[in-house]
Amino acid sequence: MSKRSIQATPSTVTEPDQVFELAAEVFRVMSAPMRLKIISHLCDGERNVSYLLSKIDTTQPNMSQHLTTLYQAGVLGKRREGVQIYYRIIDDRVSSLCRAVCTQIAMDADFESPMAEPTASPAT
Repeated sequence: MSKRSIQATPSTVTEPDQVFELAAEVFRVMSAPMRLKIISHLCDGERNVSYLLSKIDTTQPNMSQHLTTLYQAGVLGKRREGVQIYYRIIDDRVSSLCRAVCTQIAMDADFESPMAEPTASPAT
């Protein structure tokens, strides 16, 4: 399967209707609750697969399938360190959109939002 990015650039958006097509693709990628959980746990930074499995109740093959979908869509980046694979969010628009939607739904239901707020970078 080839990488199908949801990144919008001047070369990918040549017609006004393509904005809607790309928006639909973003929503398709985020349509699985498991992917929203993964994004939520990656909001604070890079994590390895073992960490994600310790926080999210799923099987390793299911986790890998969703991580691959997010990676191929251009939402996540990854790097290997020994036998561990670390994932990070590279499309901040997606995490911002997830945070906004989940926070609003949680507020409407009188729950605390499961999406982490972005942490400030330490001053240098």
